[in-house]
Amino acid sequence: MRDTQAMITGMAPVLDDILYHFCVANEALLPHALASFREDEGLSLILSDEAARVHGLSSDLPMRRITLTVHSALDGVGLTAAVATALAREGIACNMVAGYHHDHAFVPAEDAAKAMRILQDLAGEERA
Repeated sequence: MRDTQAMITGMAPVLDDILYHFCVANEALLPHALASFREDEGLSLILSDEAARVHGLSSDLPMRRITLTVHSALDGVGLTAAVATALAREGIACNMVAGYHHDHAFVPAEDAAKAMRILQDLAGEERA
């Protein structure tokens, strides 16, 4: 789907129960990662709280994942901006990760319930 309004109204956010951490680690932990990204400074991994703790990695900012269940096109325009802007207006940090089928917003765990309400409201506003 590429239409901005249709992506927003169809995003139907779902909150994951798992706590996650963004960590810098070596390739041996790749099998434990939900996602990875290679940067000049090192390998960034998104690990579950359990995996981060077992391997002694930083767990100072627990995050929750909100999956936007709409099938957004990789070249779709506006969904990420709408989500990040709505959360930013309420002072909620948001790290967006795009998969092939869905976009995922990682927010501080303490803000997850509020972020869900904001995104549900955003989808509802676009429907009206």
